[in-house]
Amino acid sequence: MGRIDLYYMPFSPPCRAVIMTAKLLEVDINLKFADLFKGEQKTPEFLKMNSLHTIPVIDDDGFFLYESRAILRYLANKYGKDDSLYPKDPQKRALVDQALDFDMNTFYQPFFDYWIYCMIGPAPHDEERFQKVSKSFPIIDDMLKKSDFVTGKNISLADISLLAGVSSVHAVGFDIAKYPNIVRWFANCKHAVPDYQELNENGVQDFKNLWDRLKEKQKTKVKTNS
Repeated sequence: MGRIDLYYMPFSPPCRAVIMTAKLLEVDINLKFADLFKGEQKTPEFLKMNSLHTIPVIDDDGFFLYESRAILRYLANKYGKDDSLYPKDPQKRALVDQALDFDMNTFYQPFFDYWIYCMIGPAPHDEERFQKVSKSFPIIDDMLKKSDFVTGKNISLADISLLAGVSSVHAVGFDIAKYPNIVRWFANCKHAVPDYQELNENGVQDFKNLWDRLKEKQKTKVKTNS
């Protein structure tokens, strides 16, 4: 197996989910920094891989794939030595897929919408969008009521994808301390992912730094325009 190219930026939770999954699967990936702020995702070469010009994108010997959760499933299906991250049993797999869909649609999308609003919208905060993000925490906490991880006793793709997002959301001010099951799960995930600090937390700090800079810029813009 050759190395898989991953086009990424460290601040991106979906990119970090792919990196953590590759580590757990012992898949060798070649990290290729794609600077979105310089428009590198709009070059003809990039658009041949992904017409949506988004990250992450992988190039597996000429096979291009984008959308992080699709990439997670692909890596587990092709390179997993067992099915622990993505079970073959139809019902167990369905639970992982259900949690991945929840992550994408119910949890991460509202946060992304809030992030975009705060970064380039008319104000650095919107309470309605903020509350939509917060509504996911009781649901996640309930998911974890009877198990160490989202779908059972072992970490799965769903946990990794949620971990990348929850760690970022937590870092920028969404408090998880009042959700004991999430706090316990967070600790379990940190222990289960090899080199967690390097693979995720460093990128979380990049995300927080970016968030702080852009929100401060927004506050200045609002004051100037008022």
